[in-house]
Amino acid sequence: MEEGQEIEIDVESTEEPEEFSGGGNYCIATARLVSLSHYSASKFYEVPHEEKEAHDDYEKRTWRERCNYDLDTRKVFIPAMAFKKSLDAAASFLSEKIKGKRNATYTKHFKAGVLVTESLVLPITMDKVDGEWLFVPSDGKAGGGSRVKKCFPYVKSWSGEVTYHILDSTITQPVFQHTLVEAGNFIGVGRFRPERGGFYGRYSVESLTWLKK
Repeated sequence: MEEGQEIEIDVESTEEPEEFSGGGNYCIATARLVSLSHYSASKFYEVPHEEKEAHDDYEKRTWRERCNYDLDTRKVFIPAMAFKKSLDAAASFLSEKIKGKRNATYTKHFKAGVLVTESLVLPITMDKVDGEWLFVPSDGKAGGGSRVKKCFPYVKSWSGEVTYHILDSTITQPVFQHTLVEAGNFIGVGRFRPERGGFYGRYSVESLTWLKK
């Protein structure tokens, strides 16, 4: 593949696409991701209580603040780091060995050698998201004795393009593609994702392009 040439990868193909390695170059992978389950957010927030406001009333008034959203447009987004951490976790879970390097795996190469710098903005504003009421530990820790009602925002379906900057040439097209697909399958993004024992936040890779810079 020549520098500056963009190729589209068939994500369902069993054939390995062309590999890139060597030099100080880097690659940009643009993936179109499509949800396989709801996305739910649980961002920490601090909003002052109104005078003599009960917990339930406070929760009803403020629960949408758990969304990640743009302060100007109010549009909800999935943070860039959610996709970065999803990919890193998949690489760690798979622990695939690098050919010719004995027991070395790709884990550290994904952690240090891949960047996601832009969040995925969704076409919905924070005041329009649905909420899921749950009876959860008051301190947010599993198994906690004291429980309270909390509402968590969720989006039923989502899709969009996420750009990955691959700075480490050890990570080839087939390795990146396989790791990304598995990240969507069993790691996910957001609250109650598979990595944490849930089933929200799963996604499929509808298309993938690879550009050598």
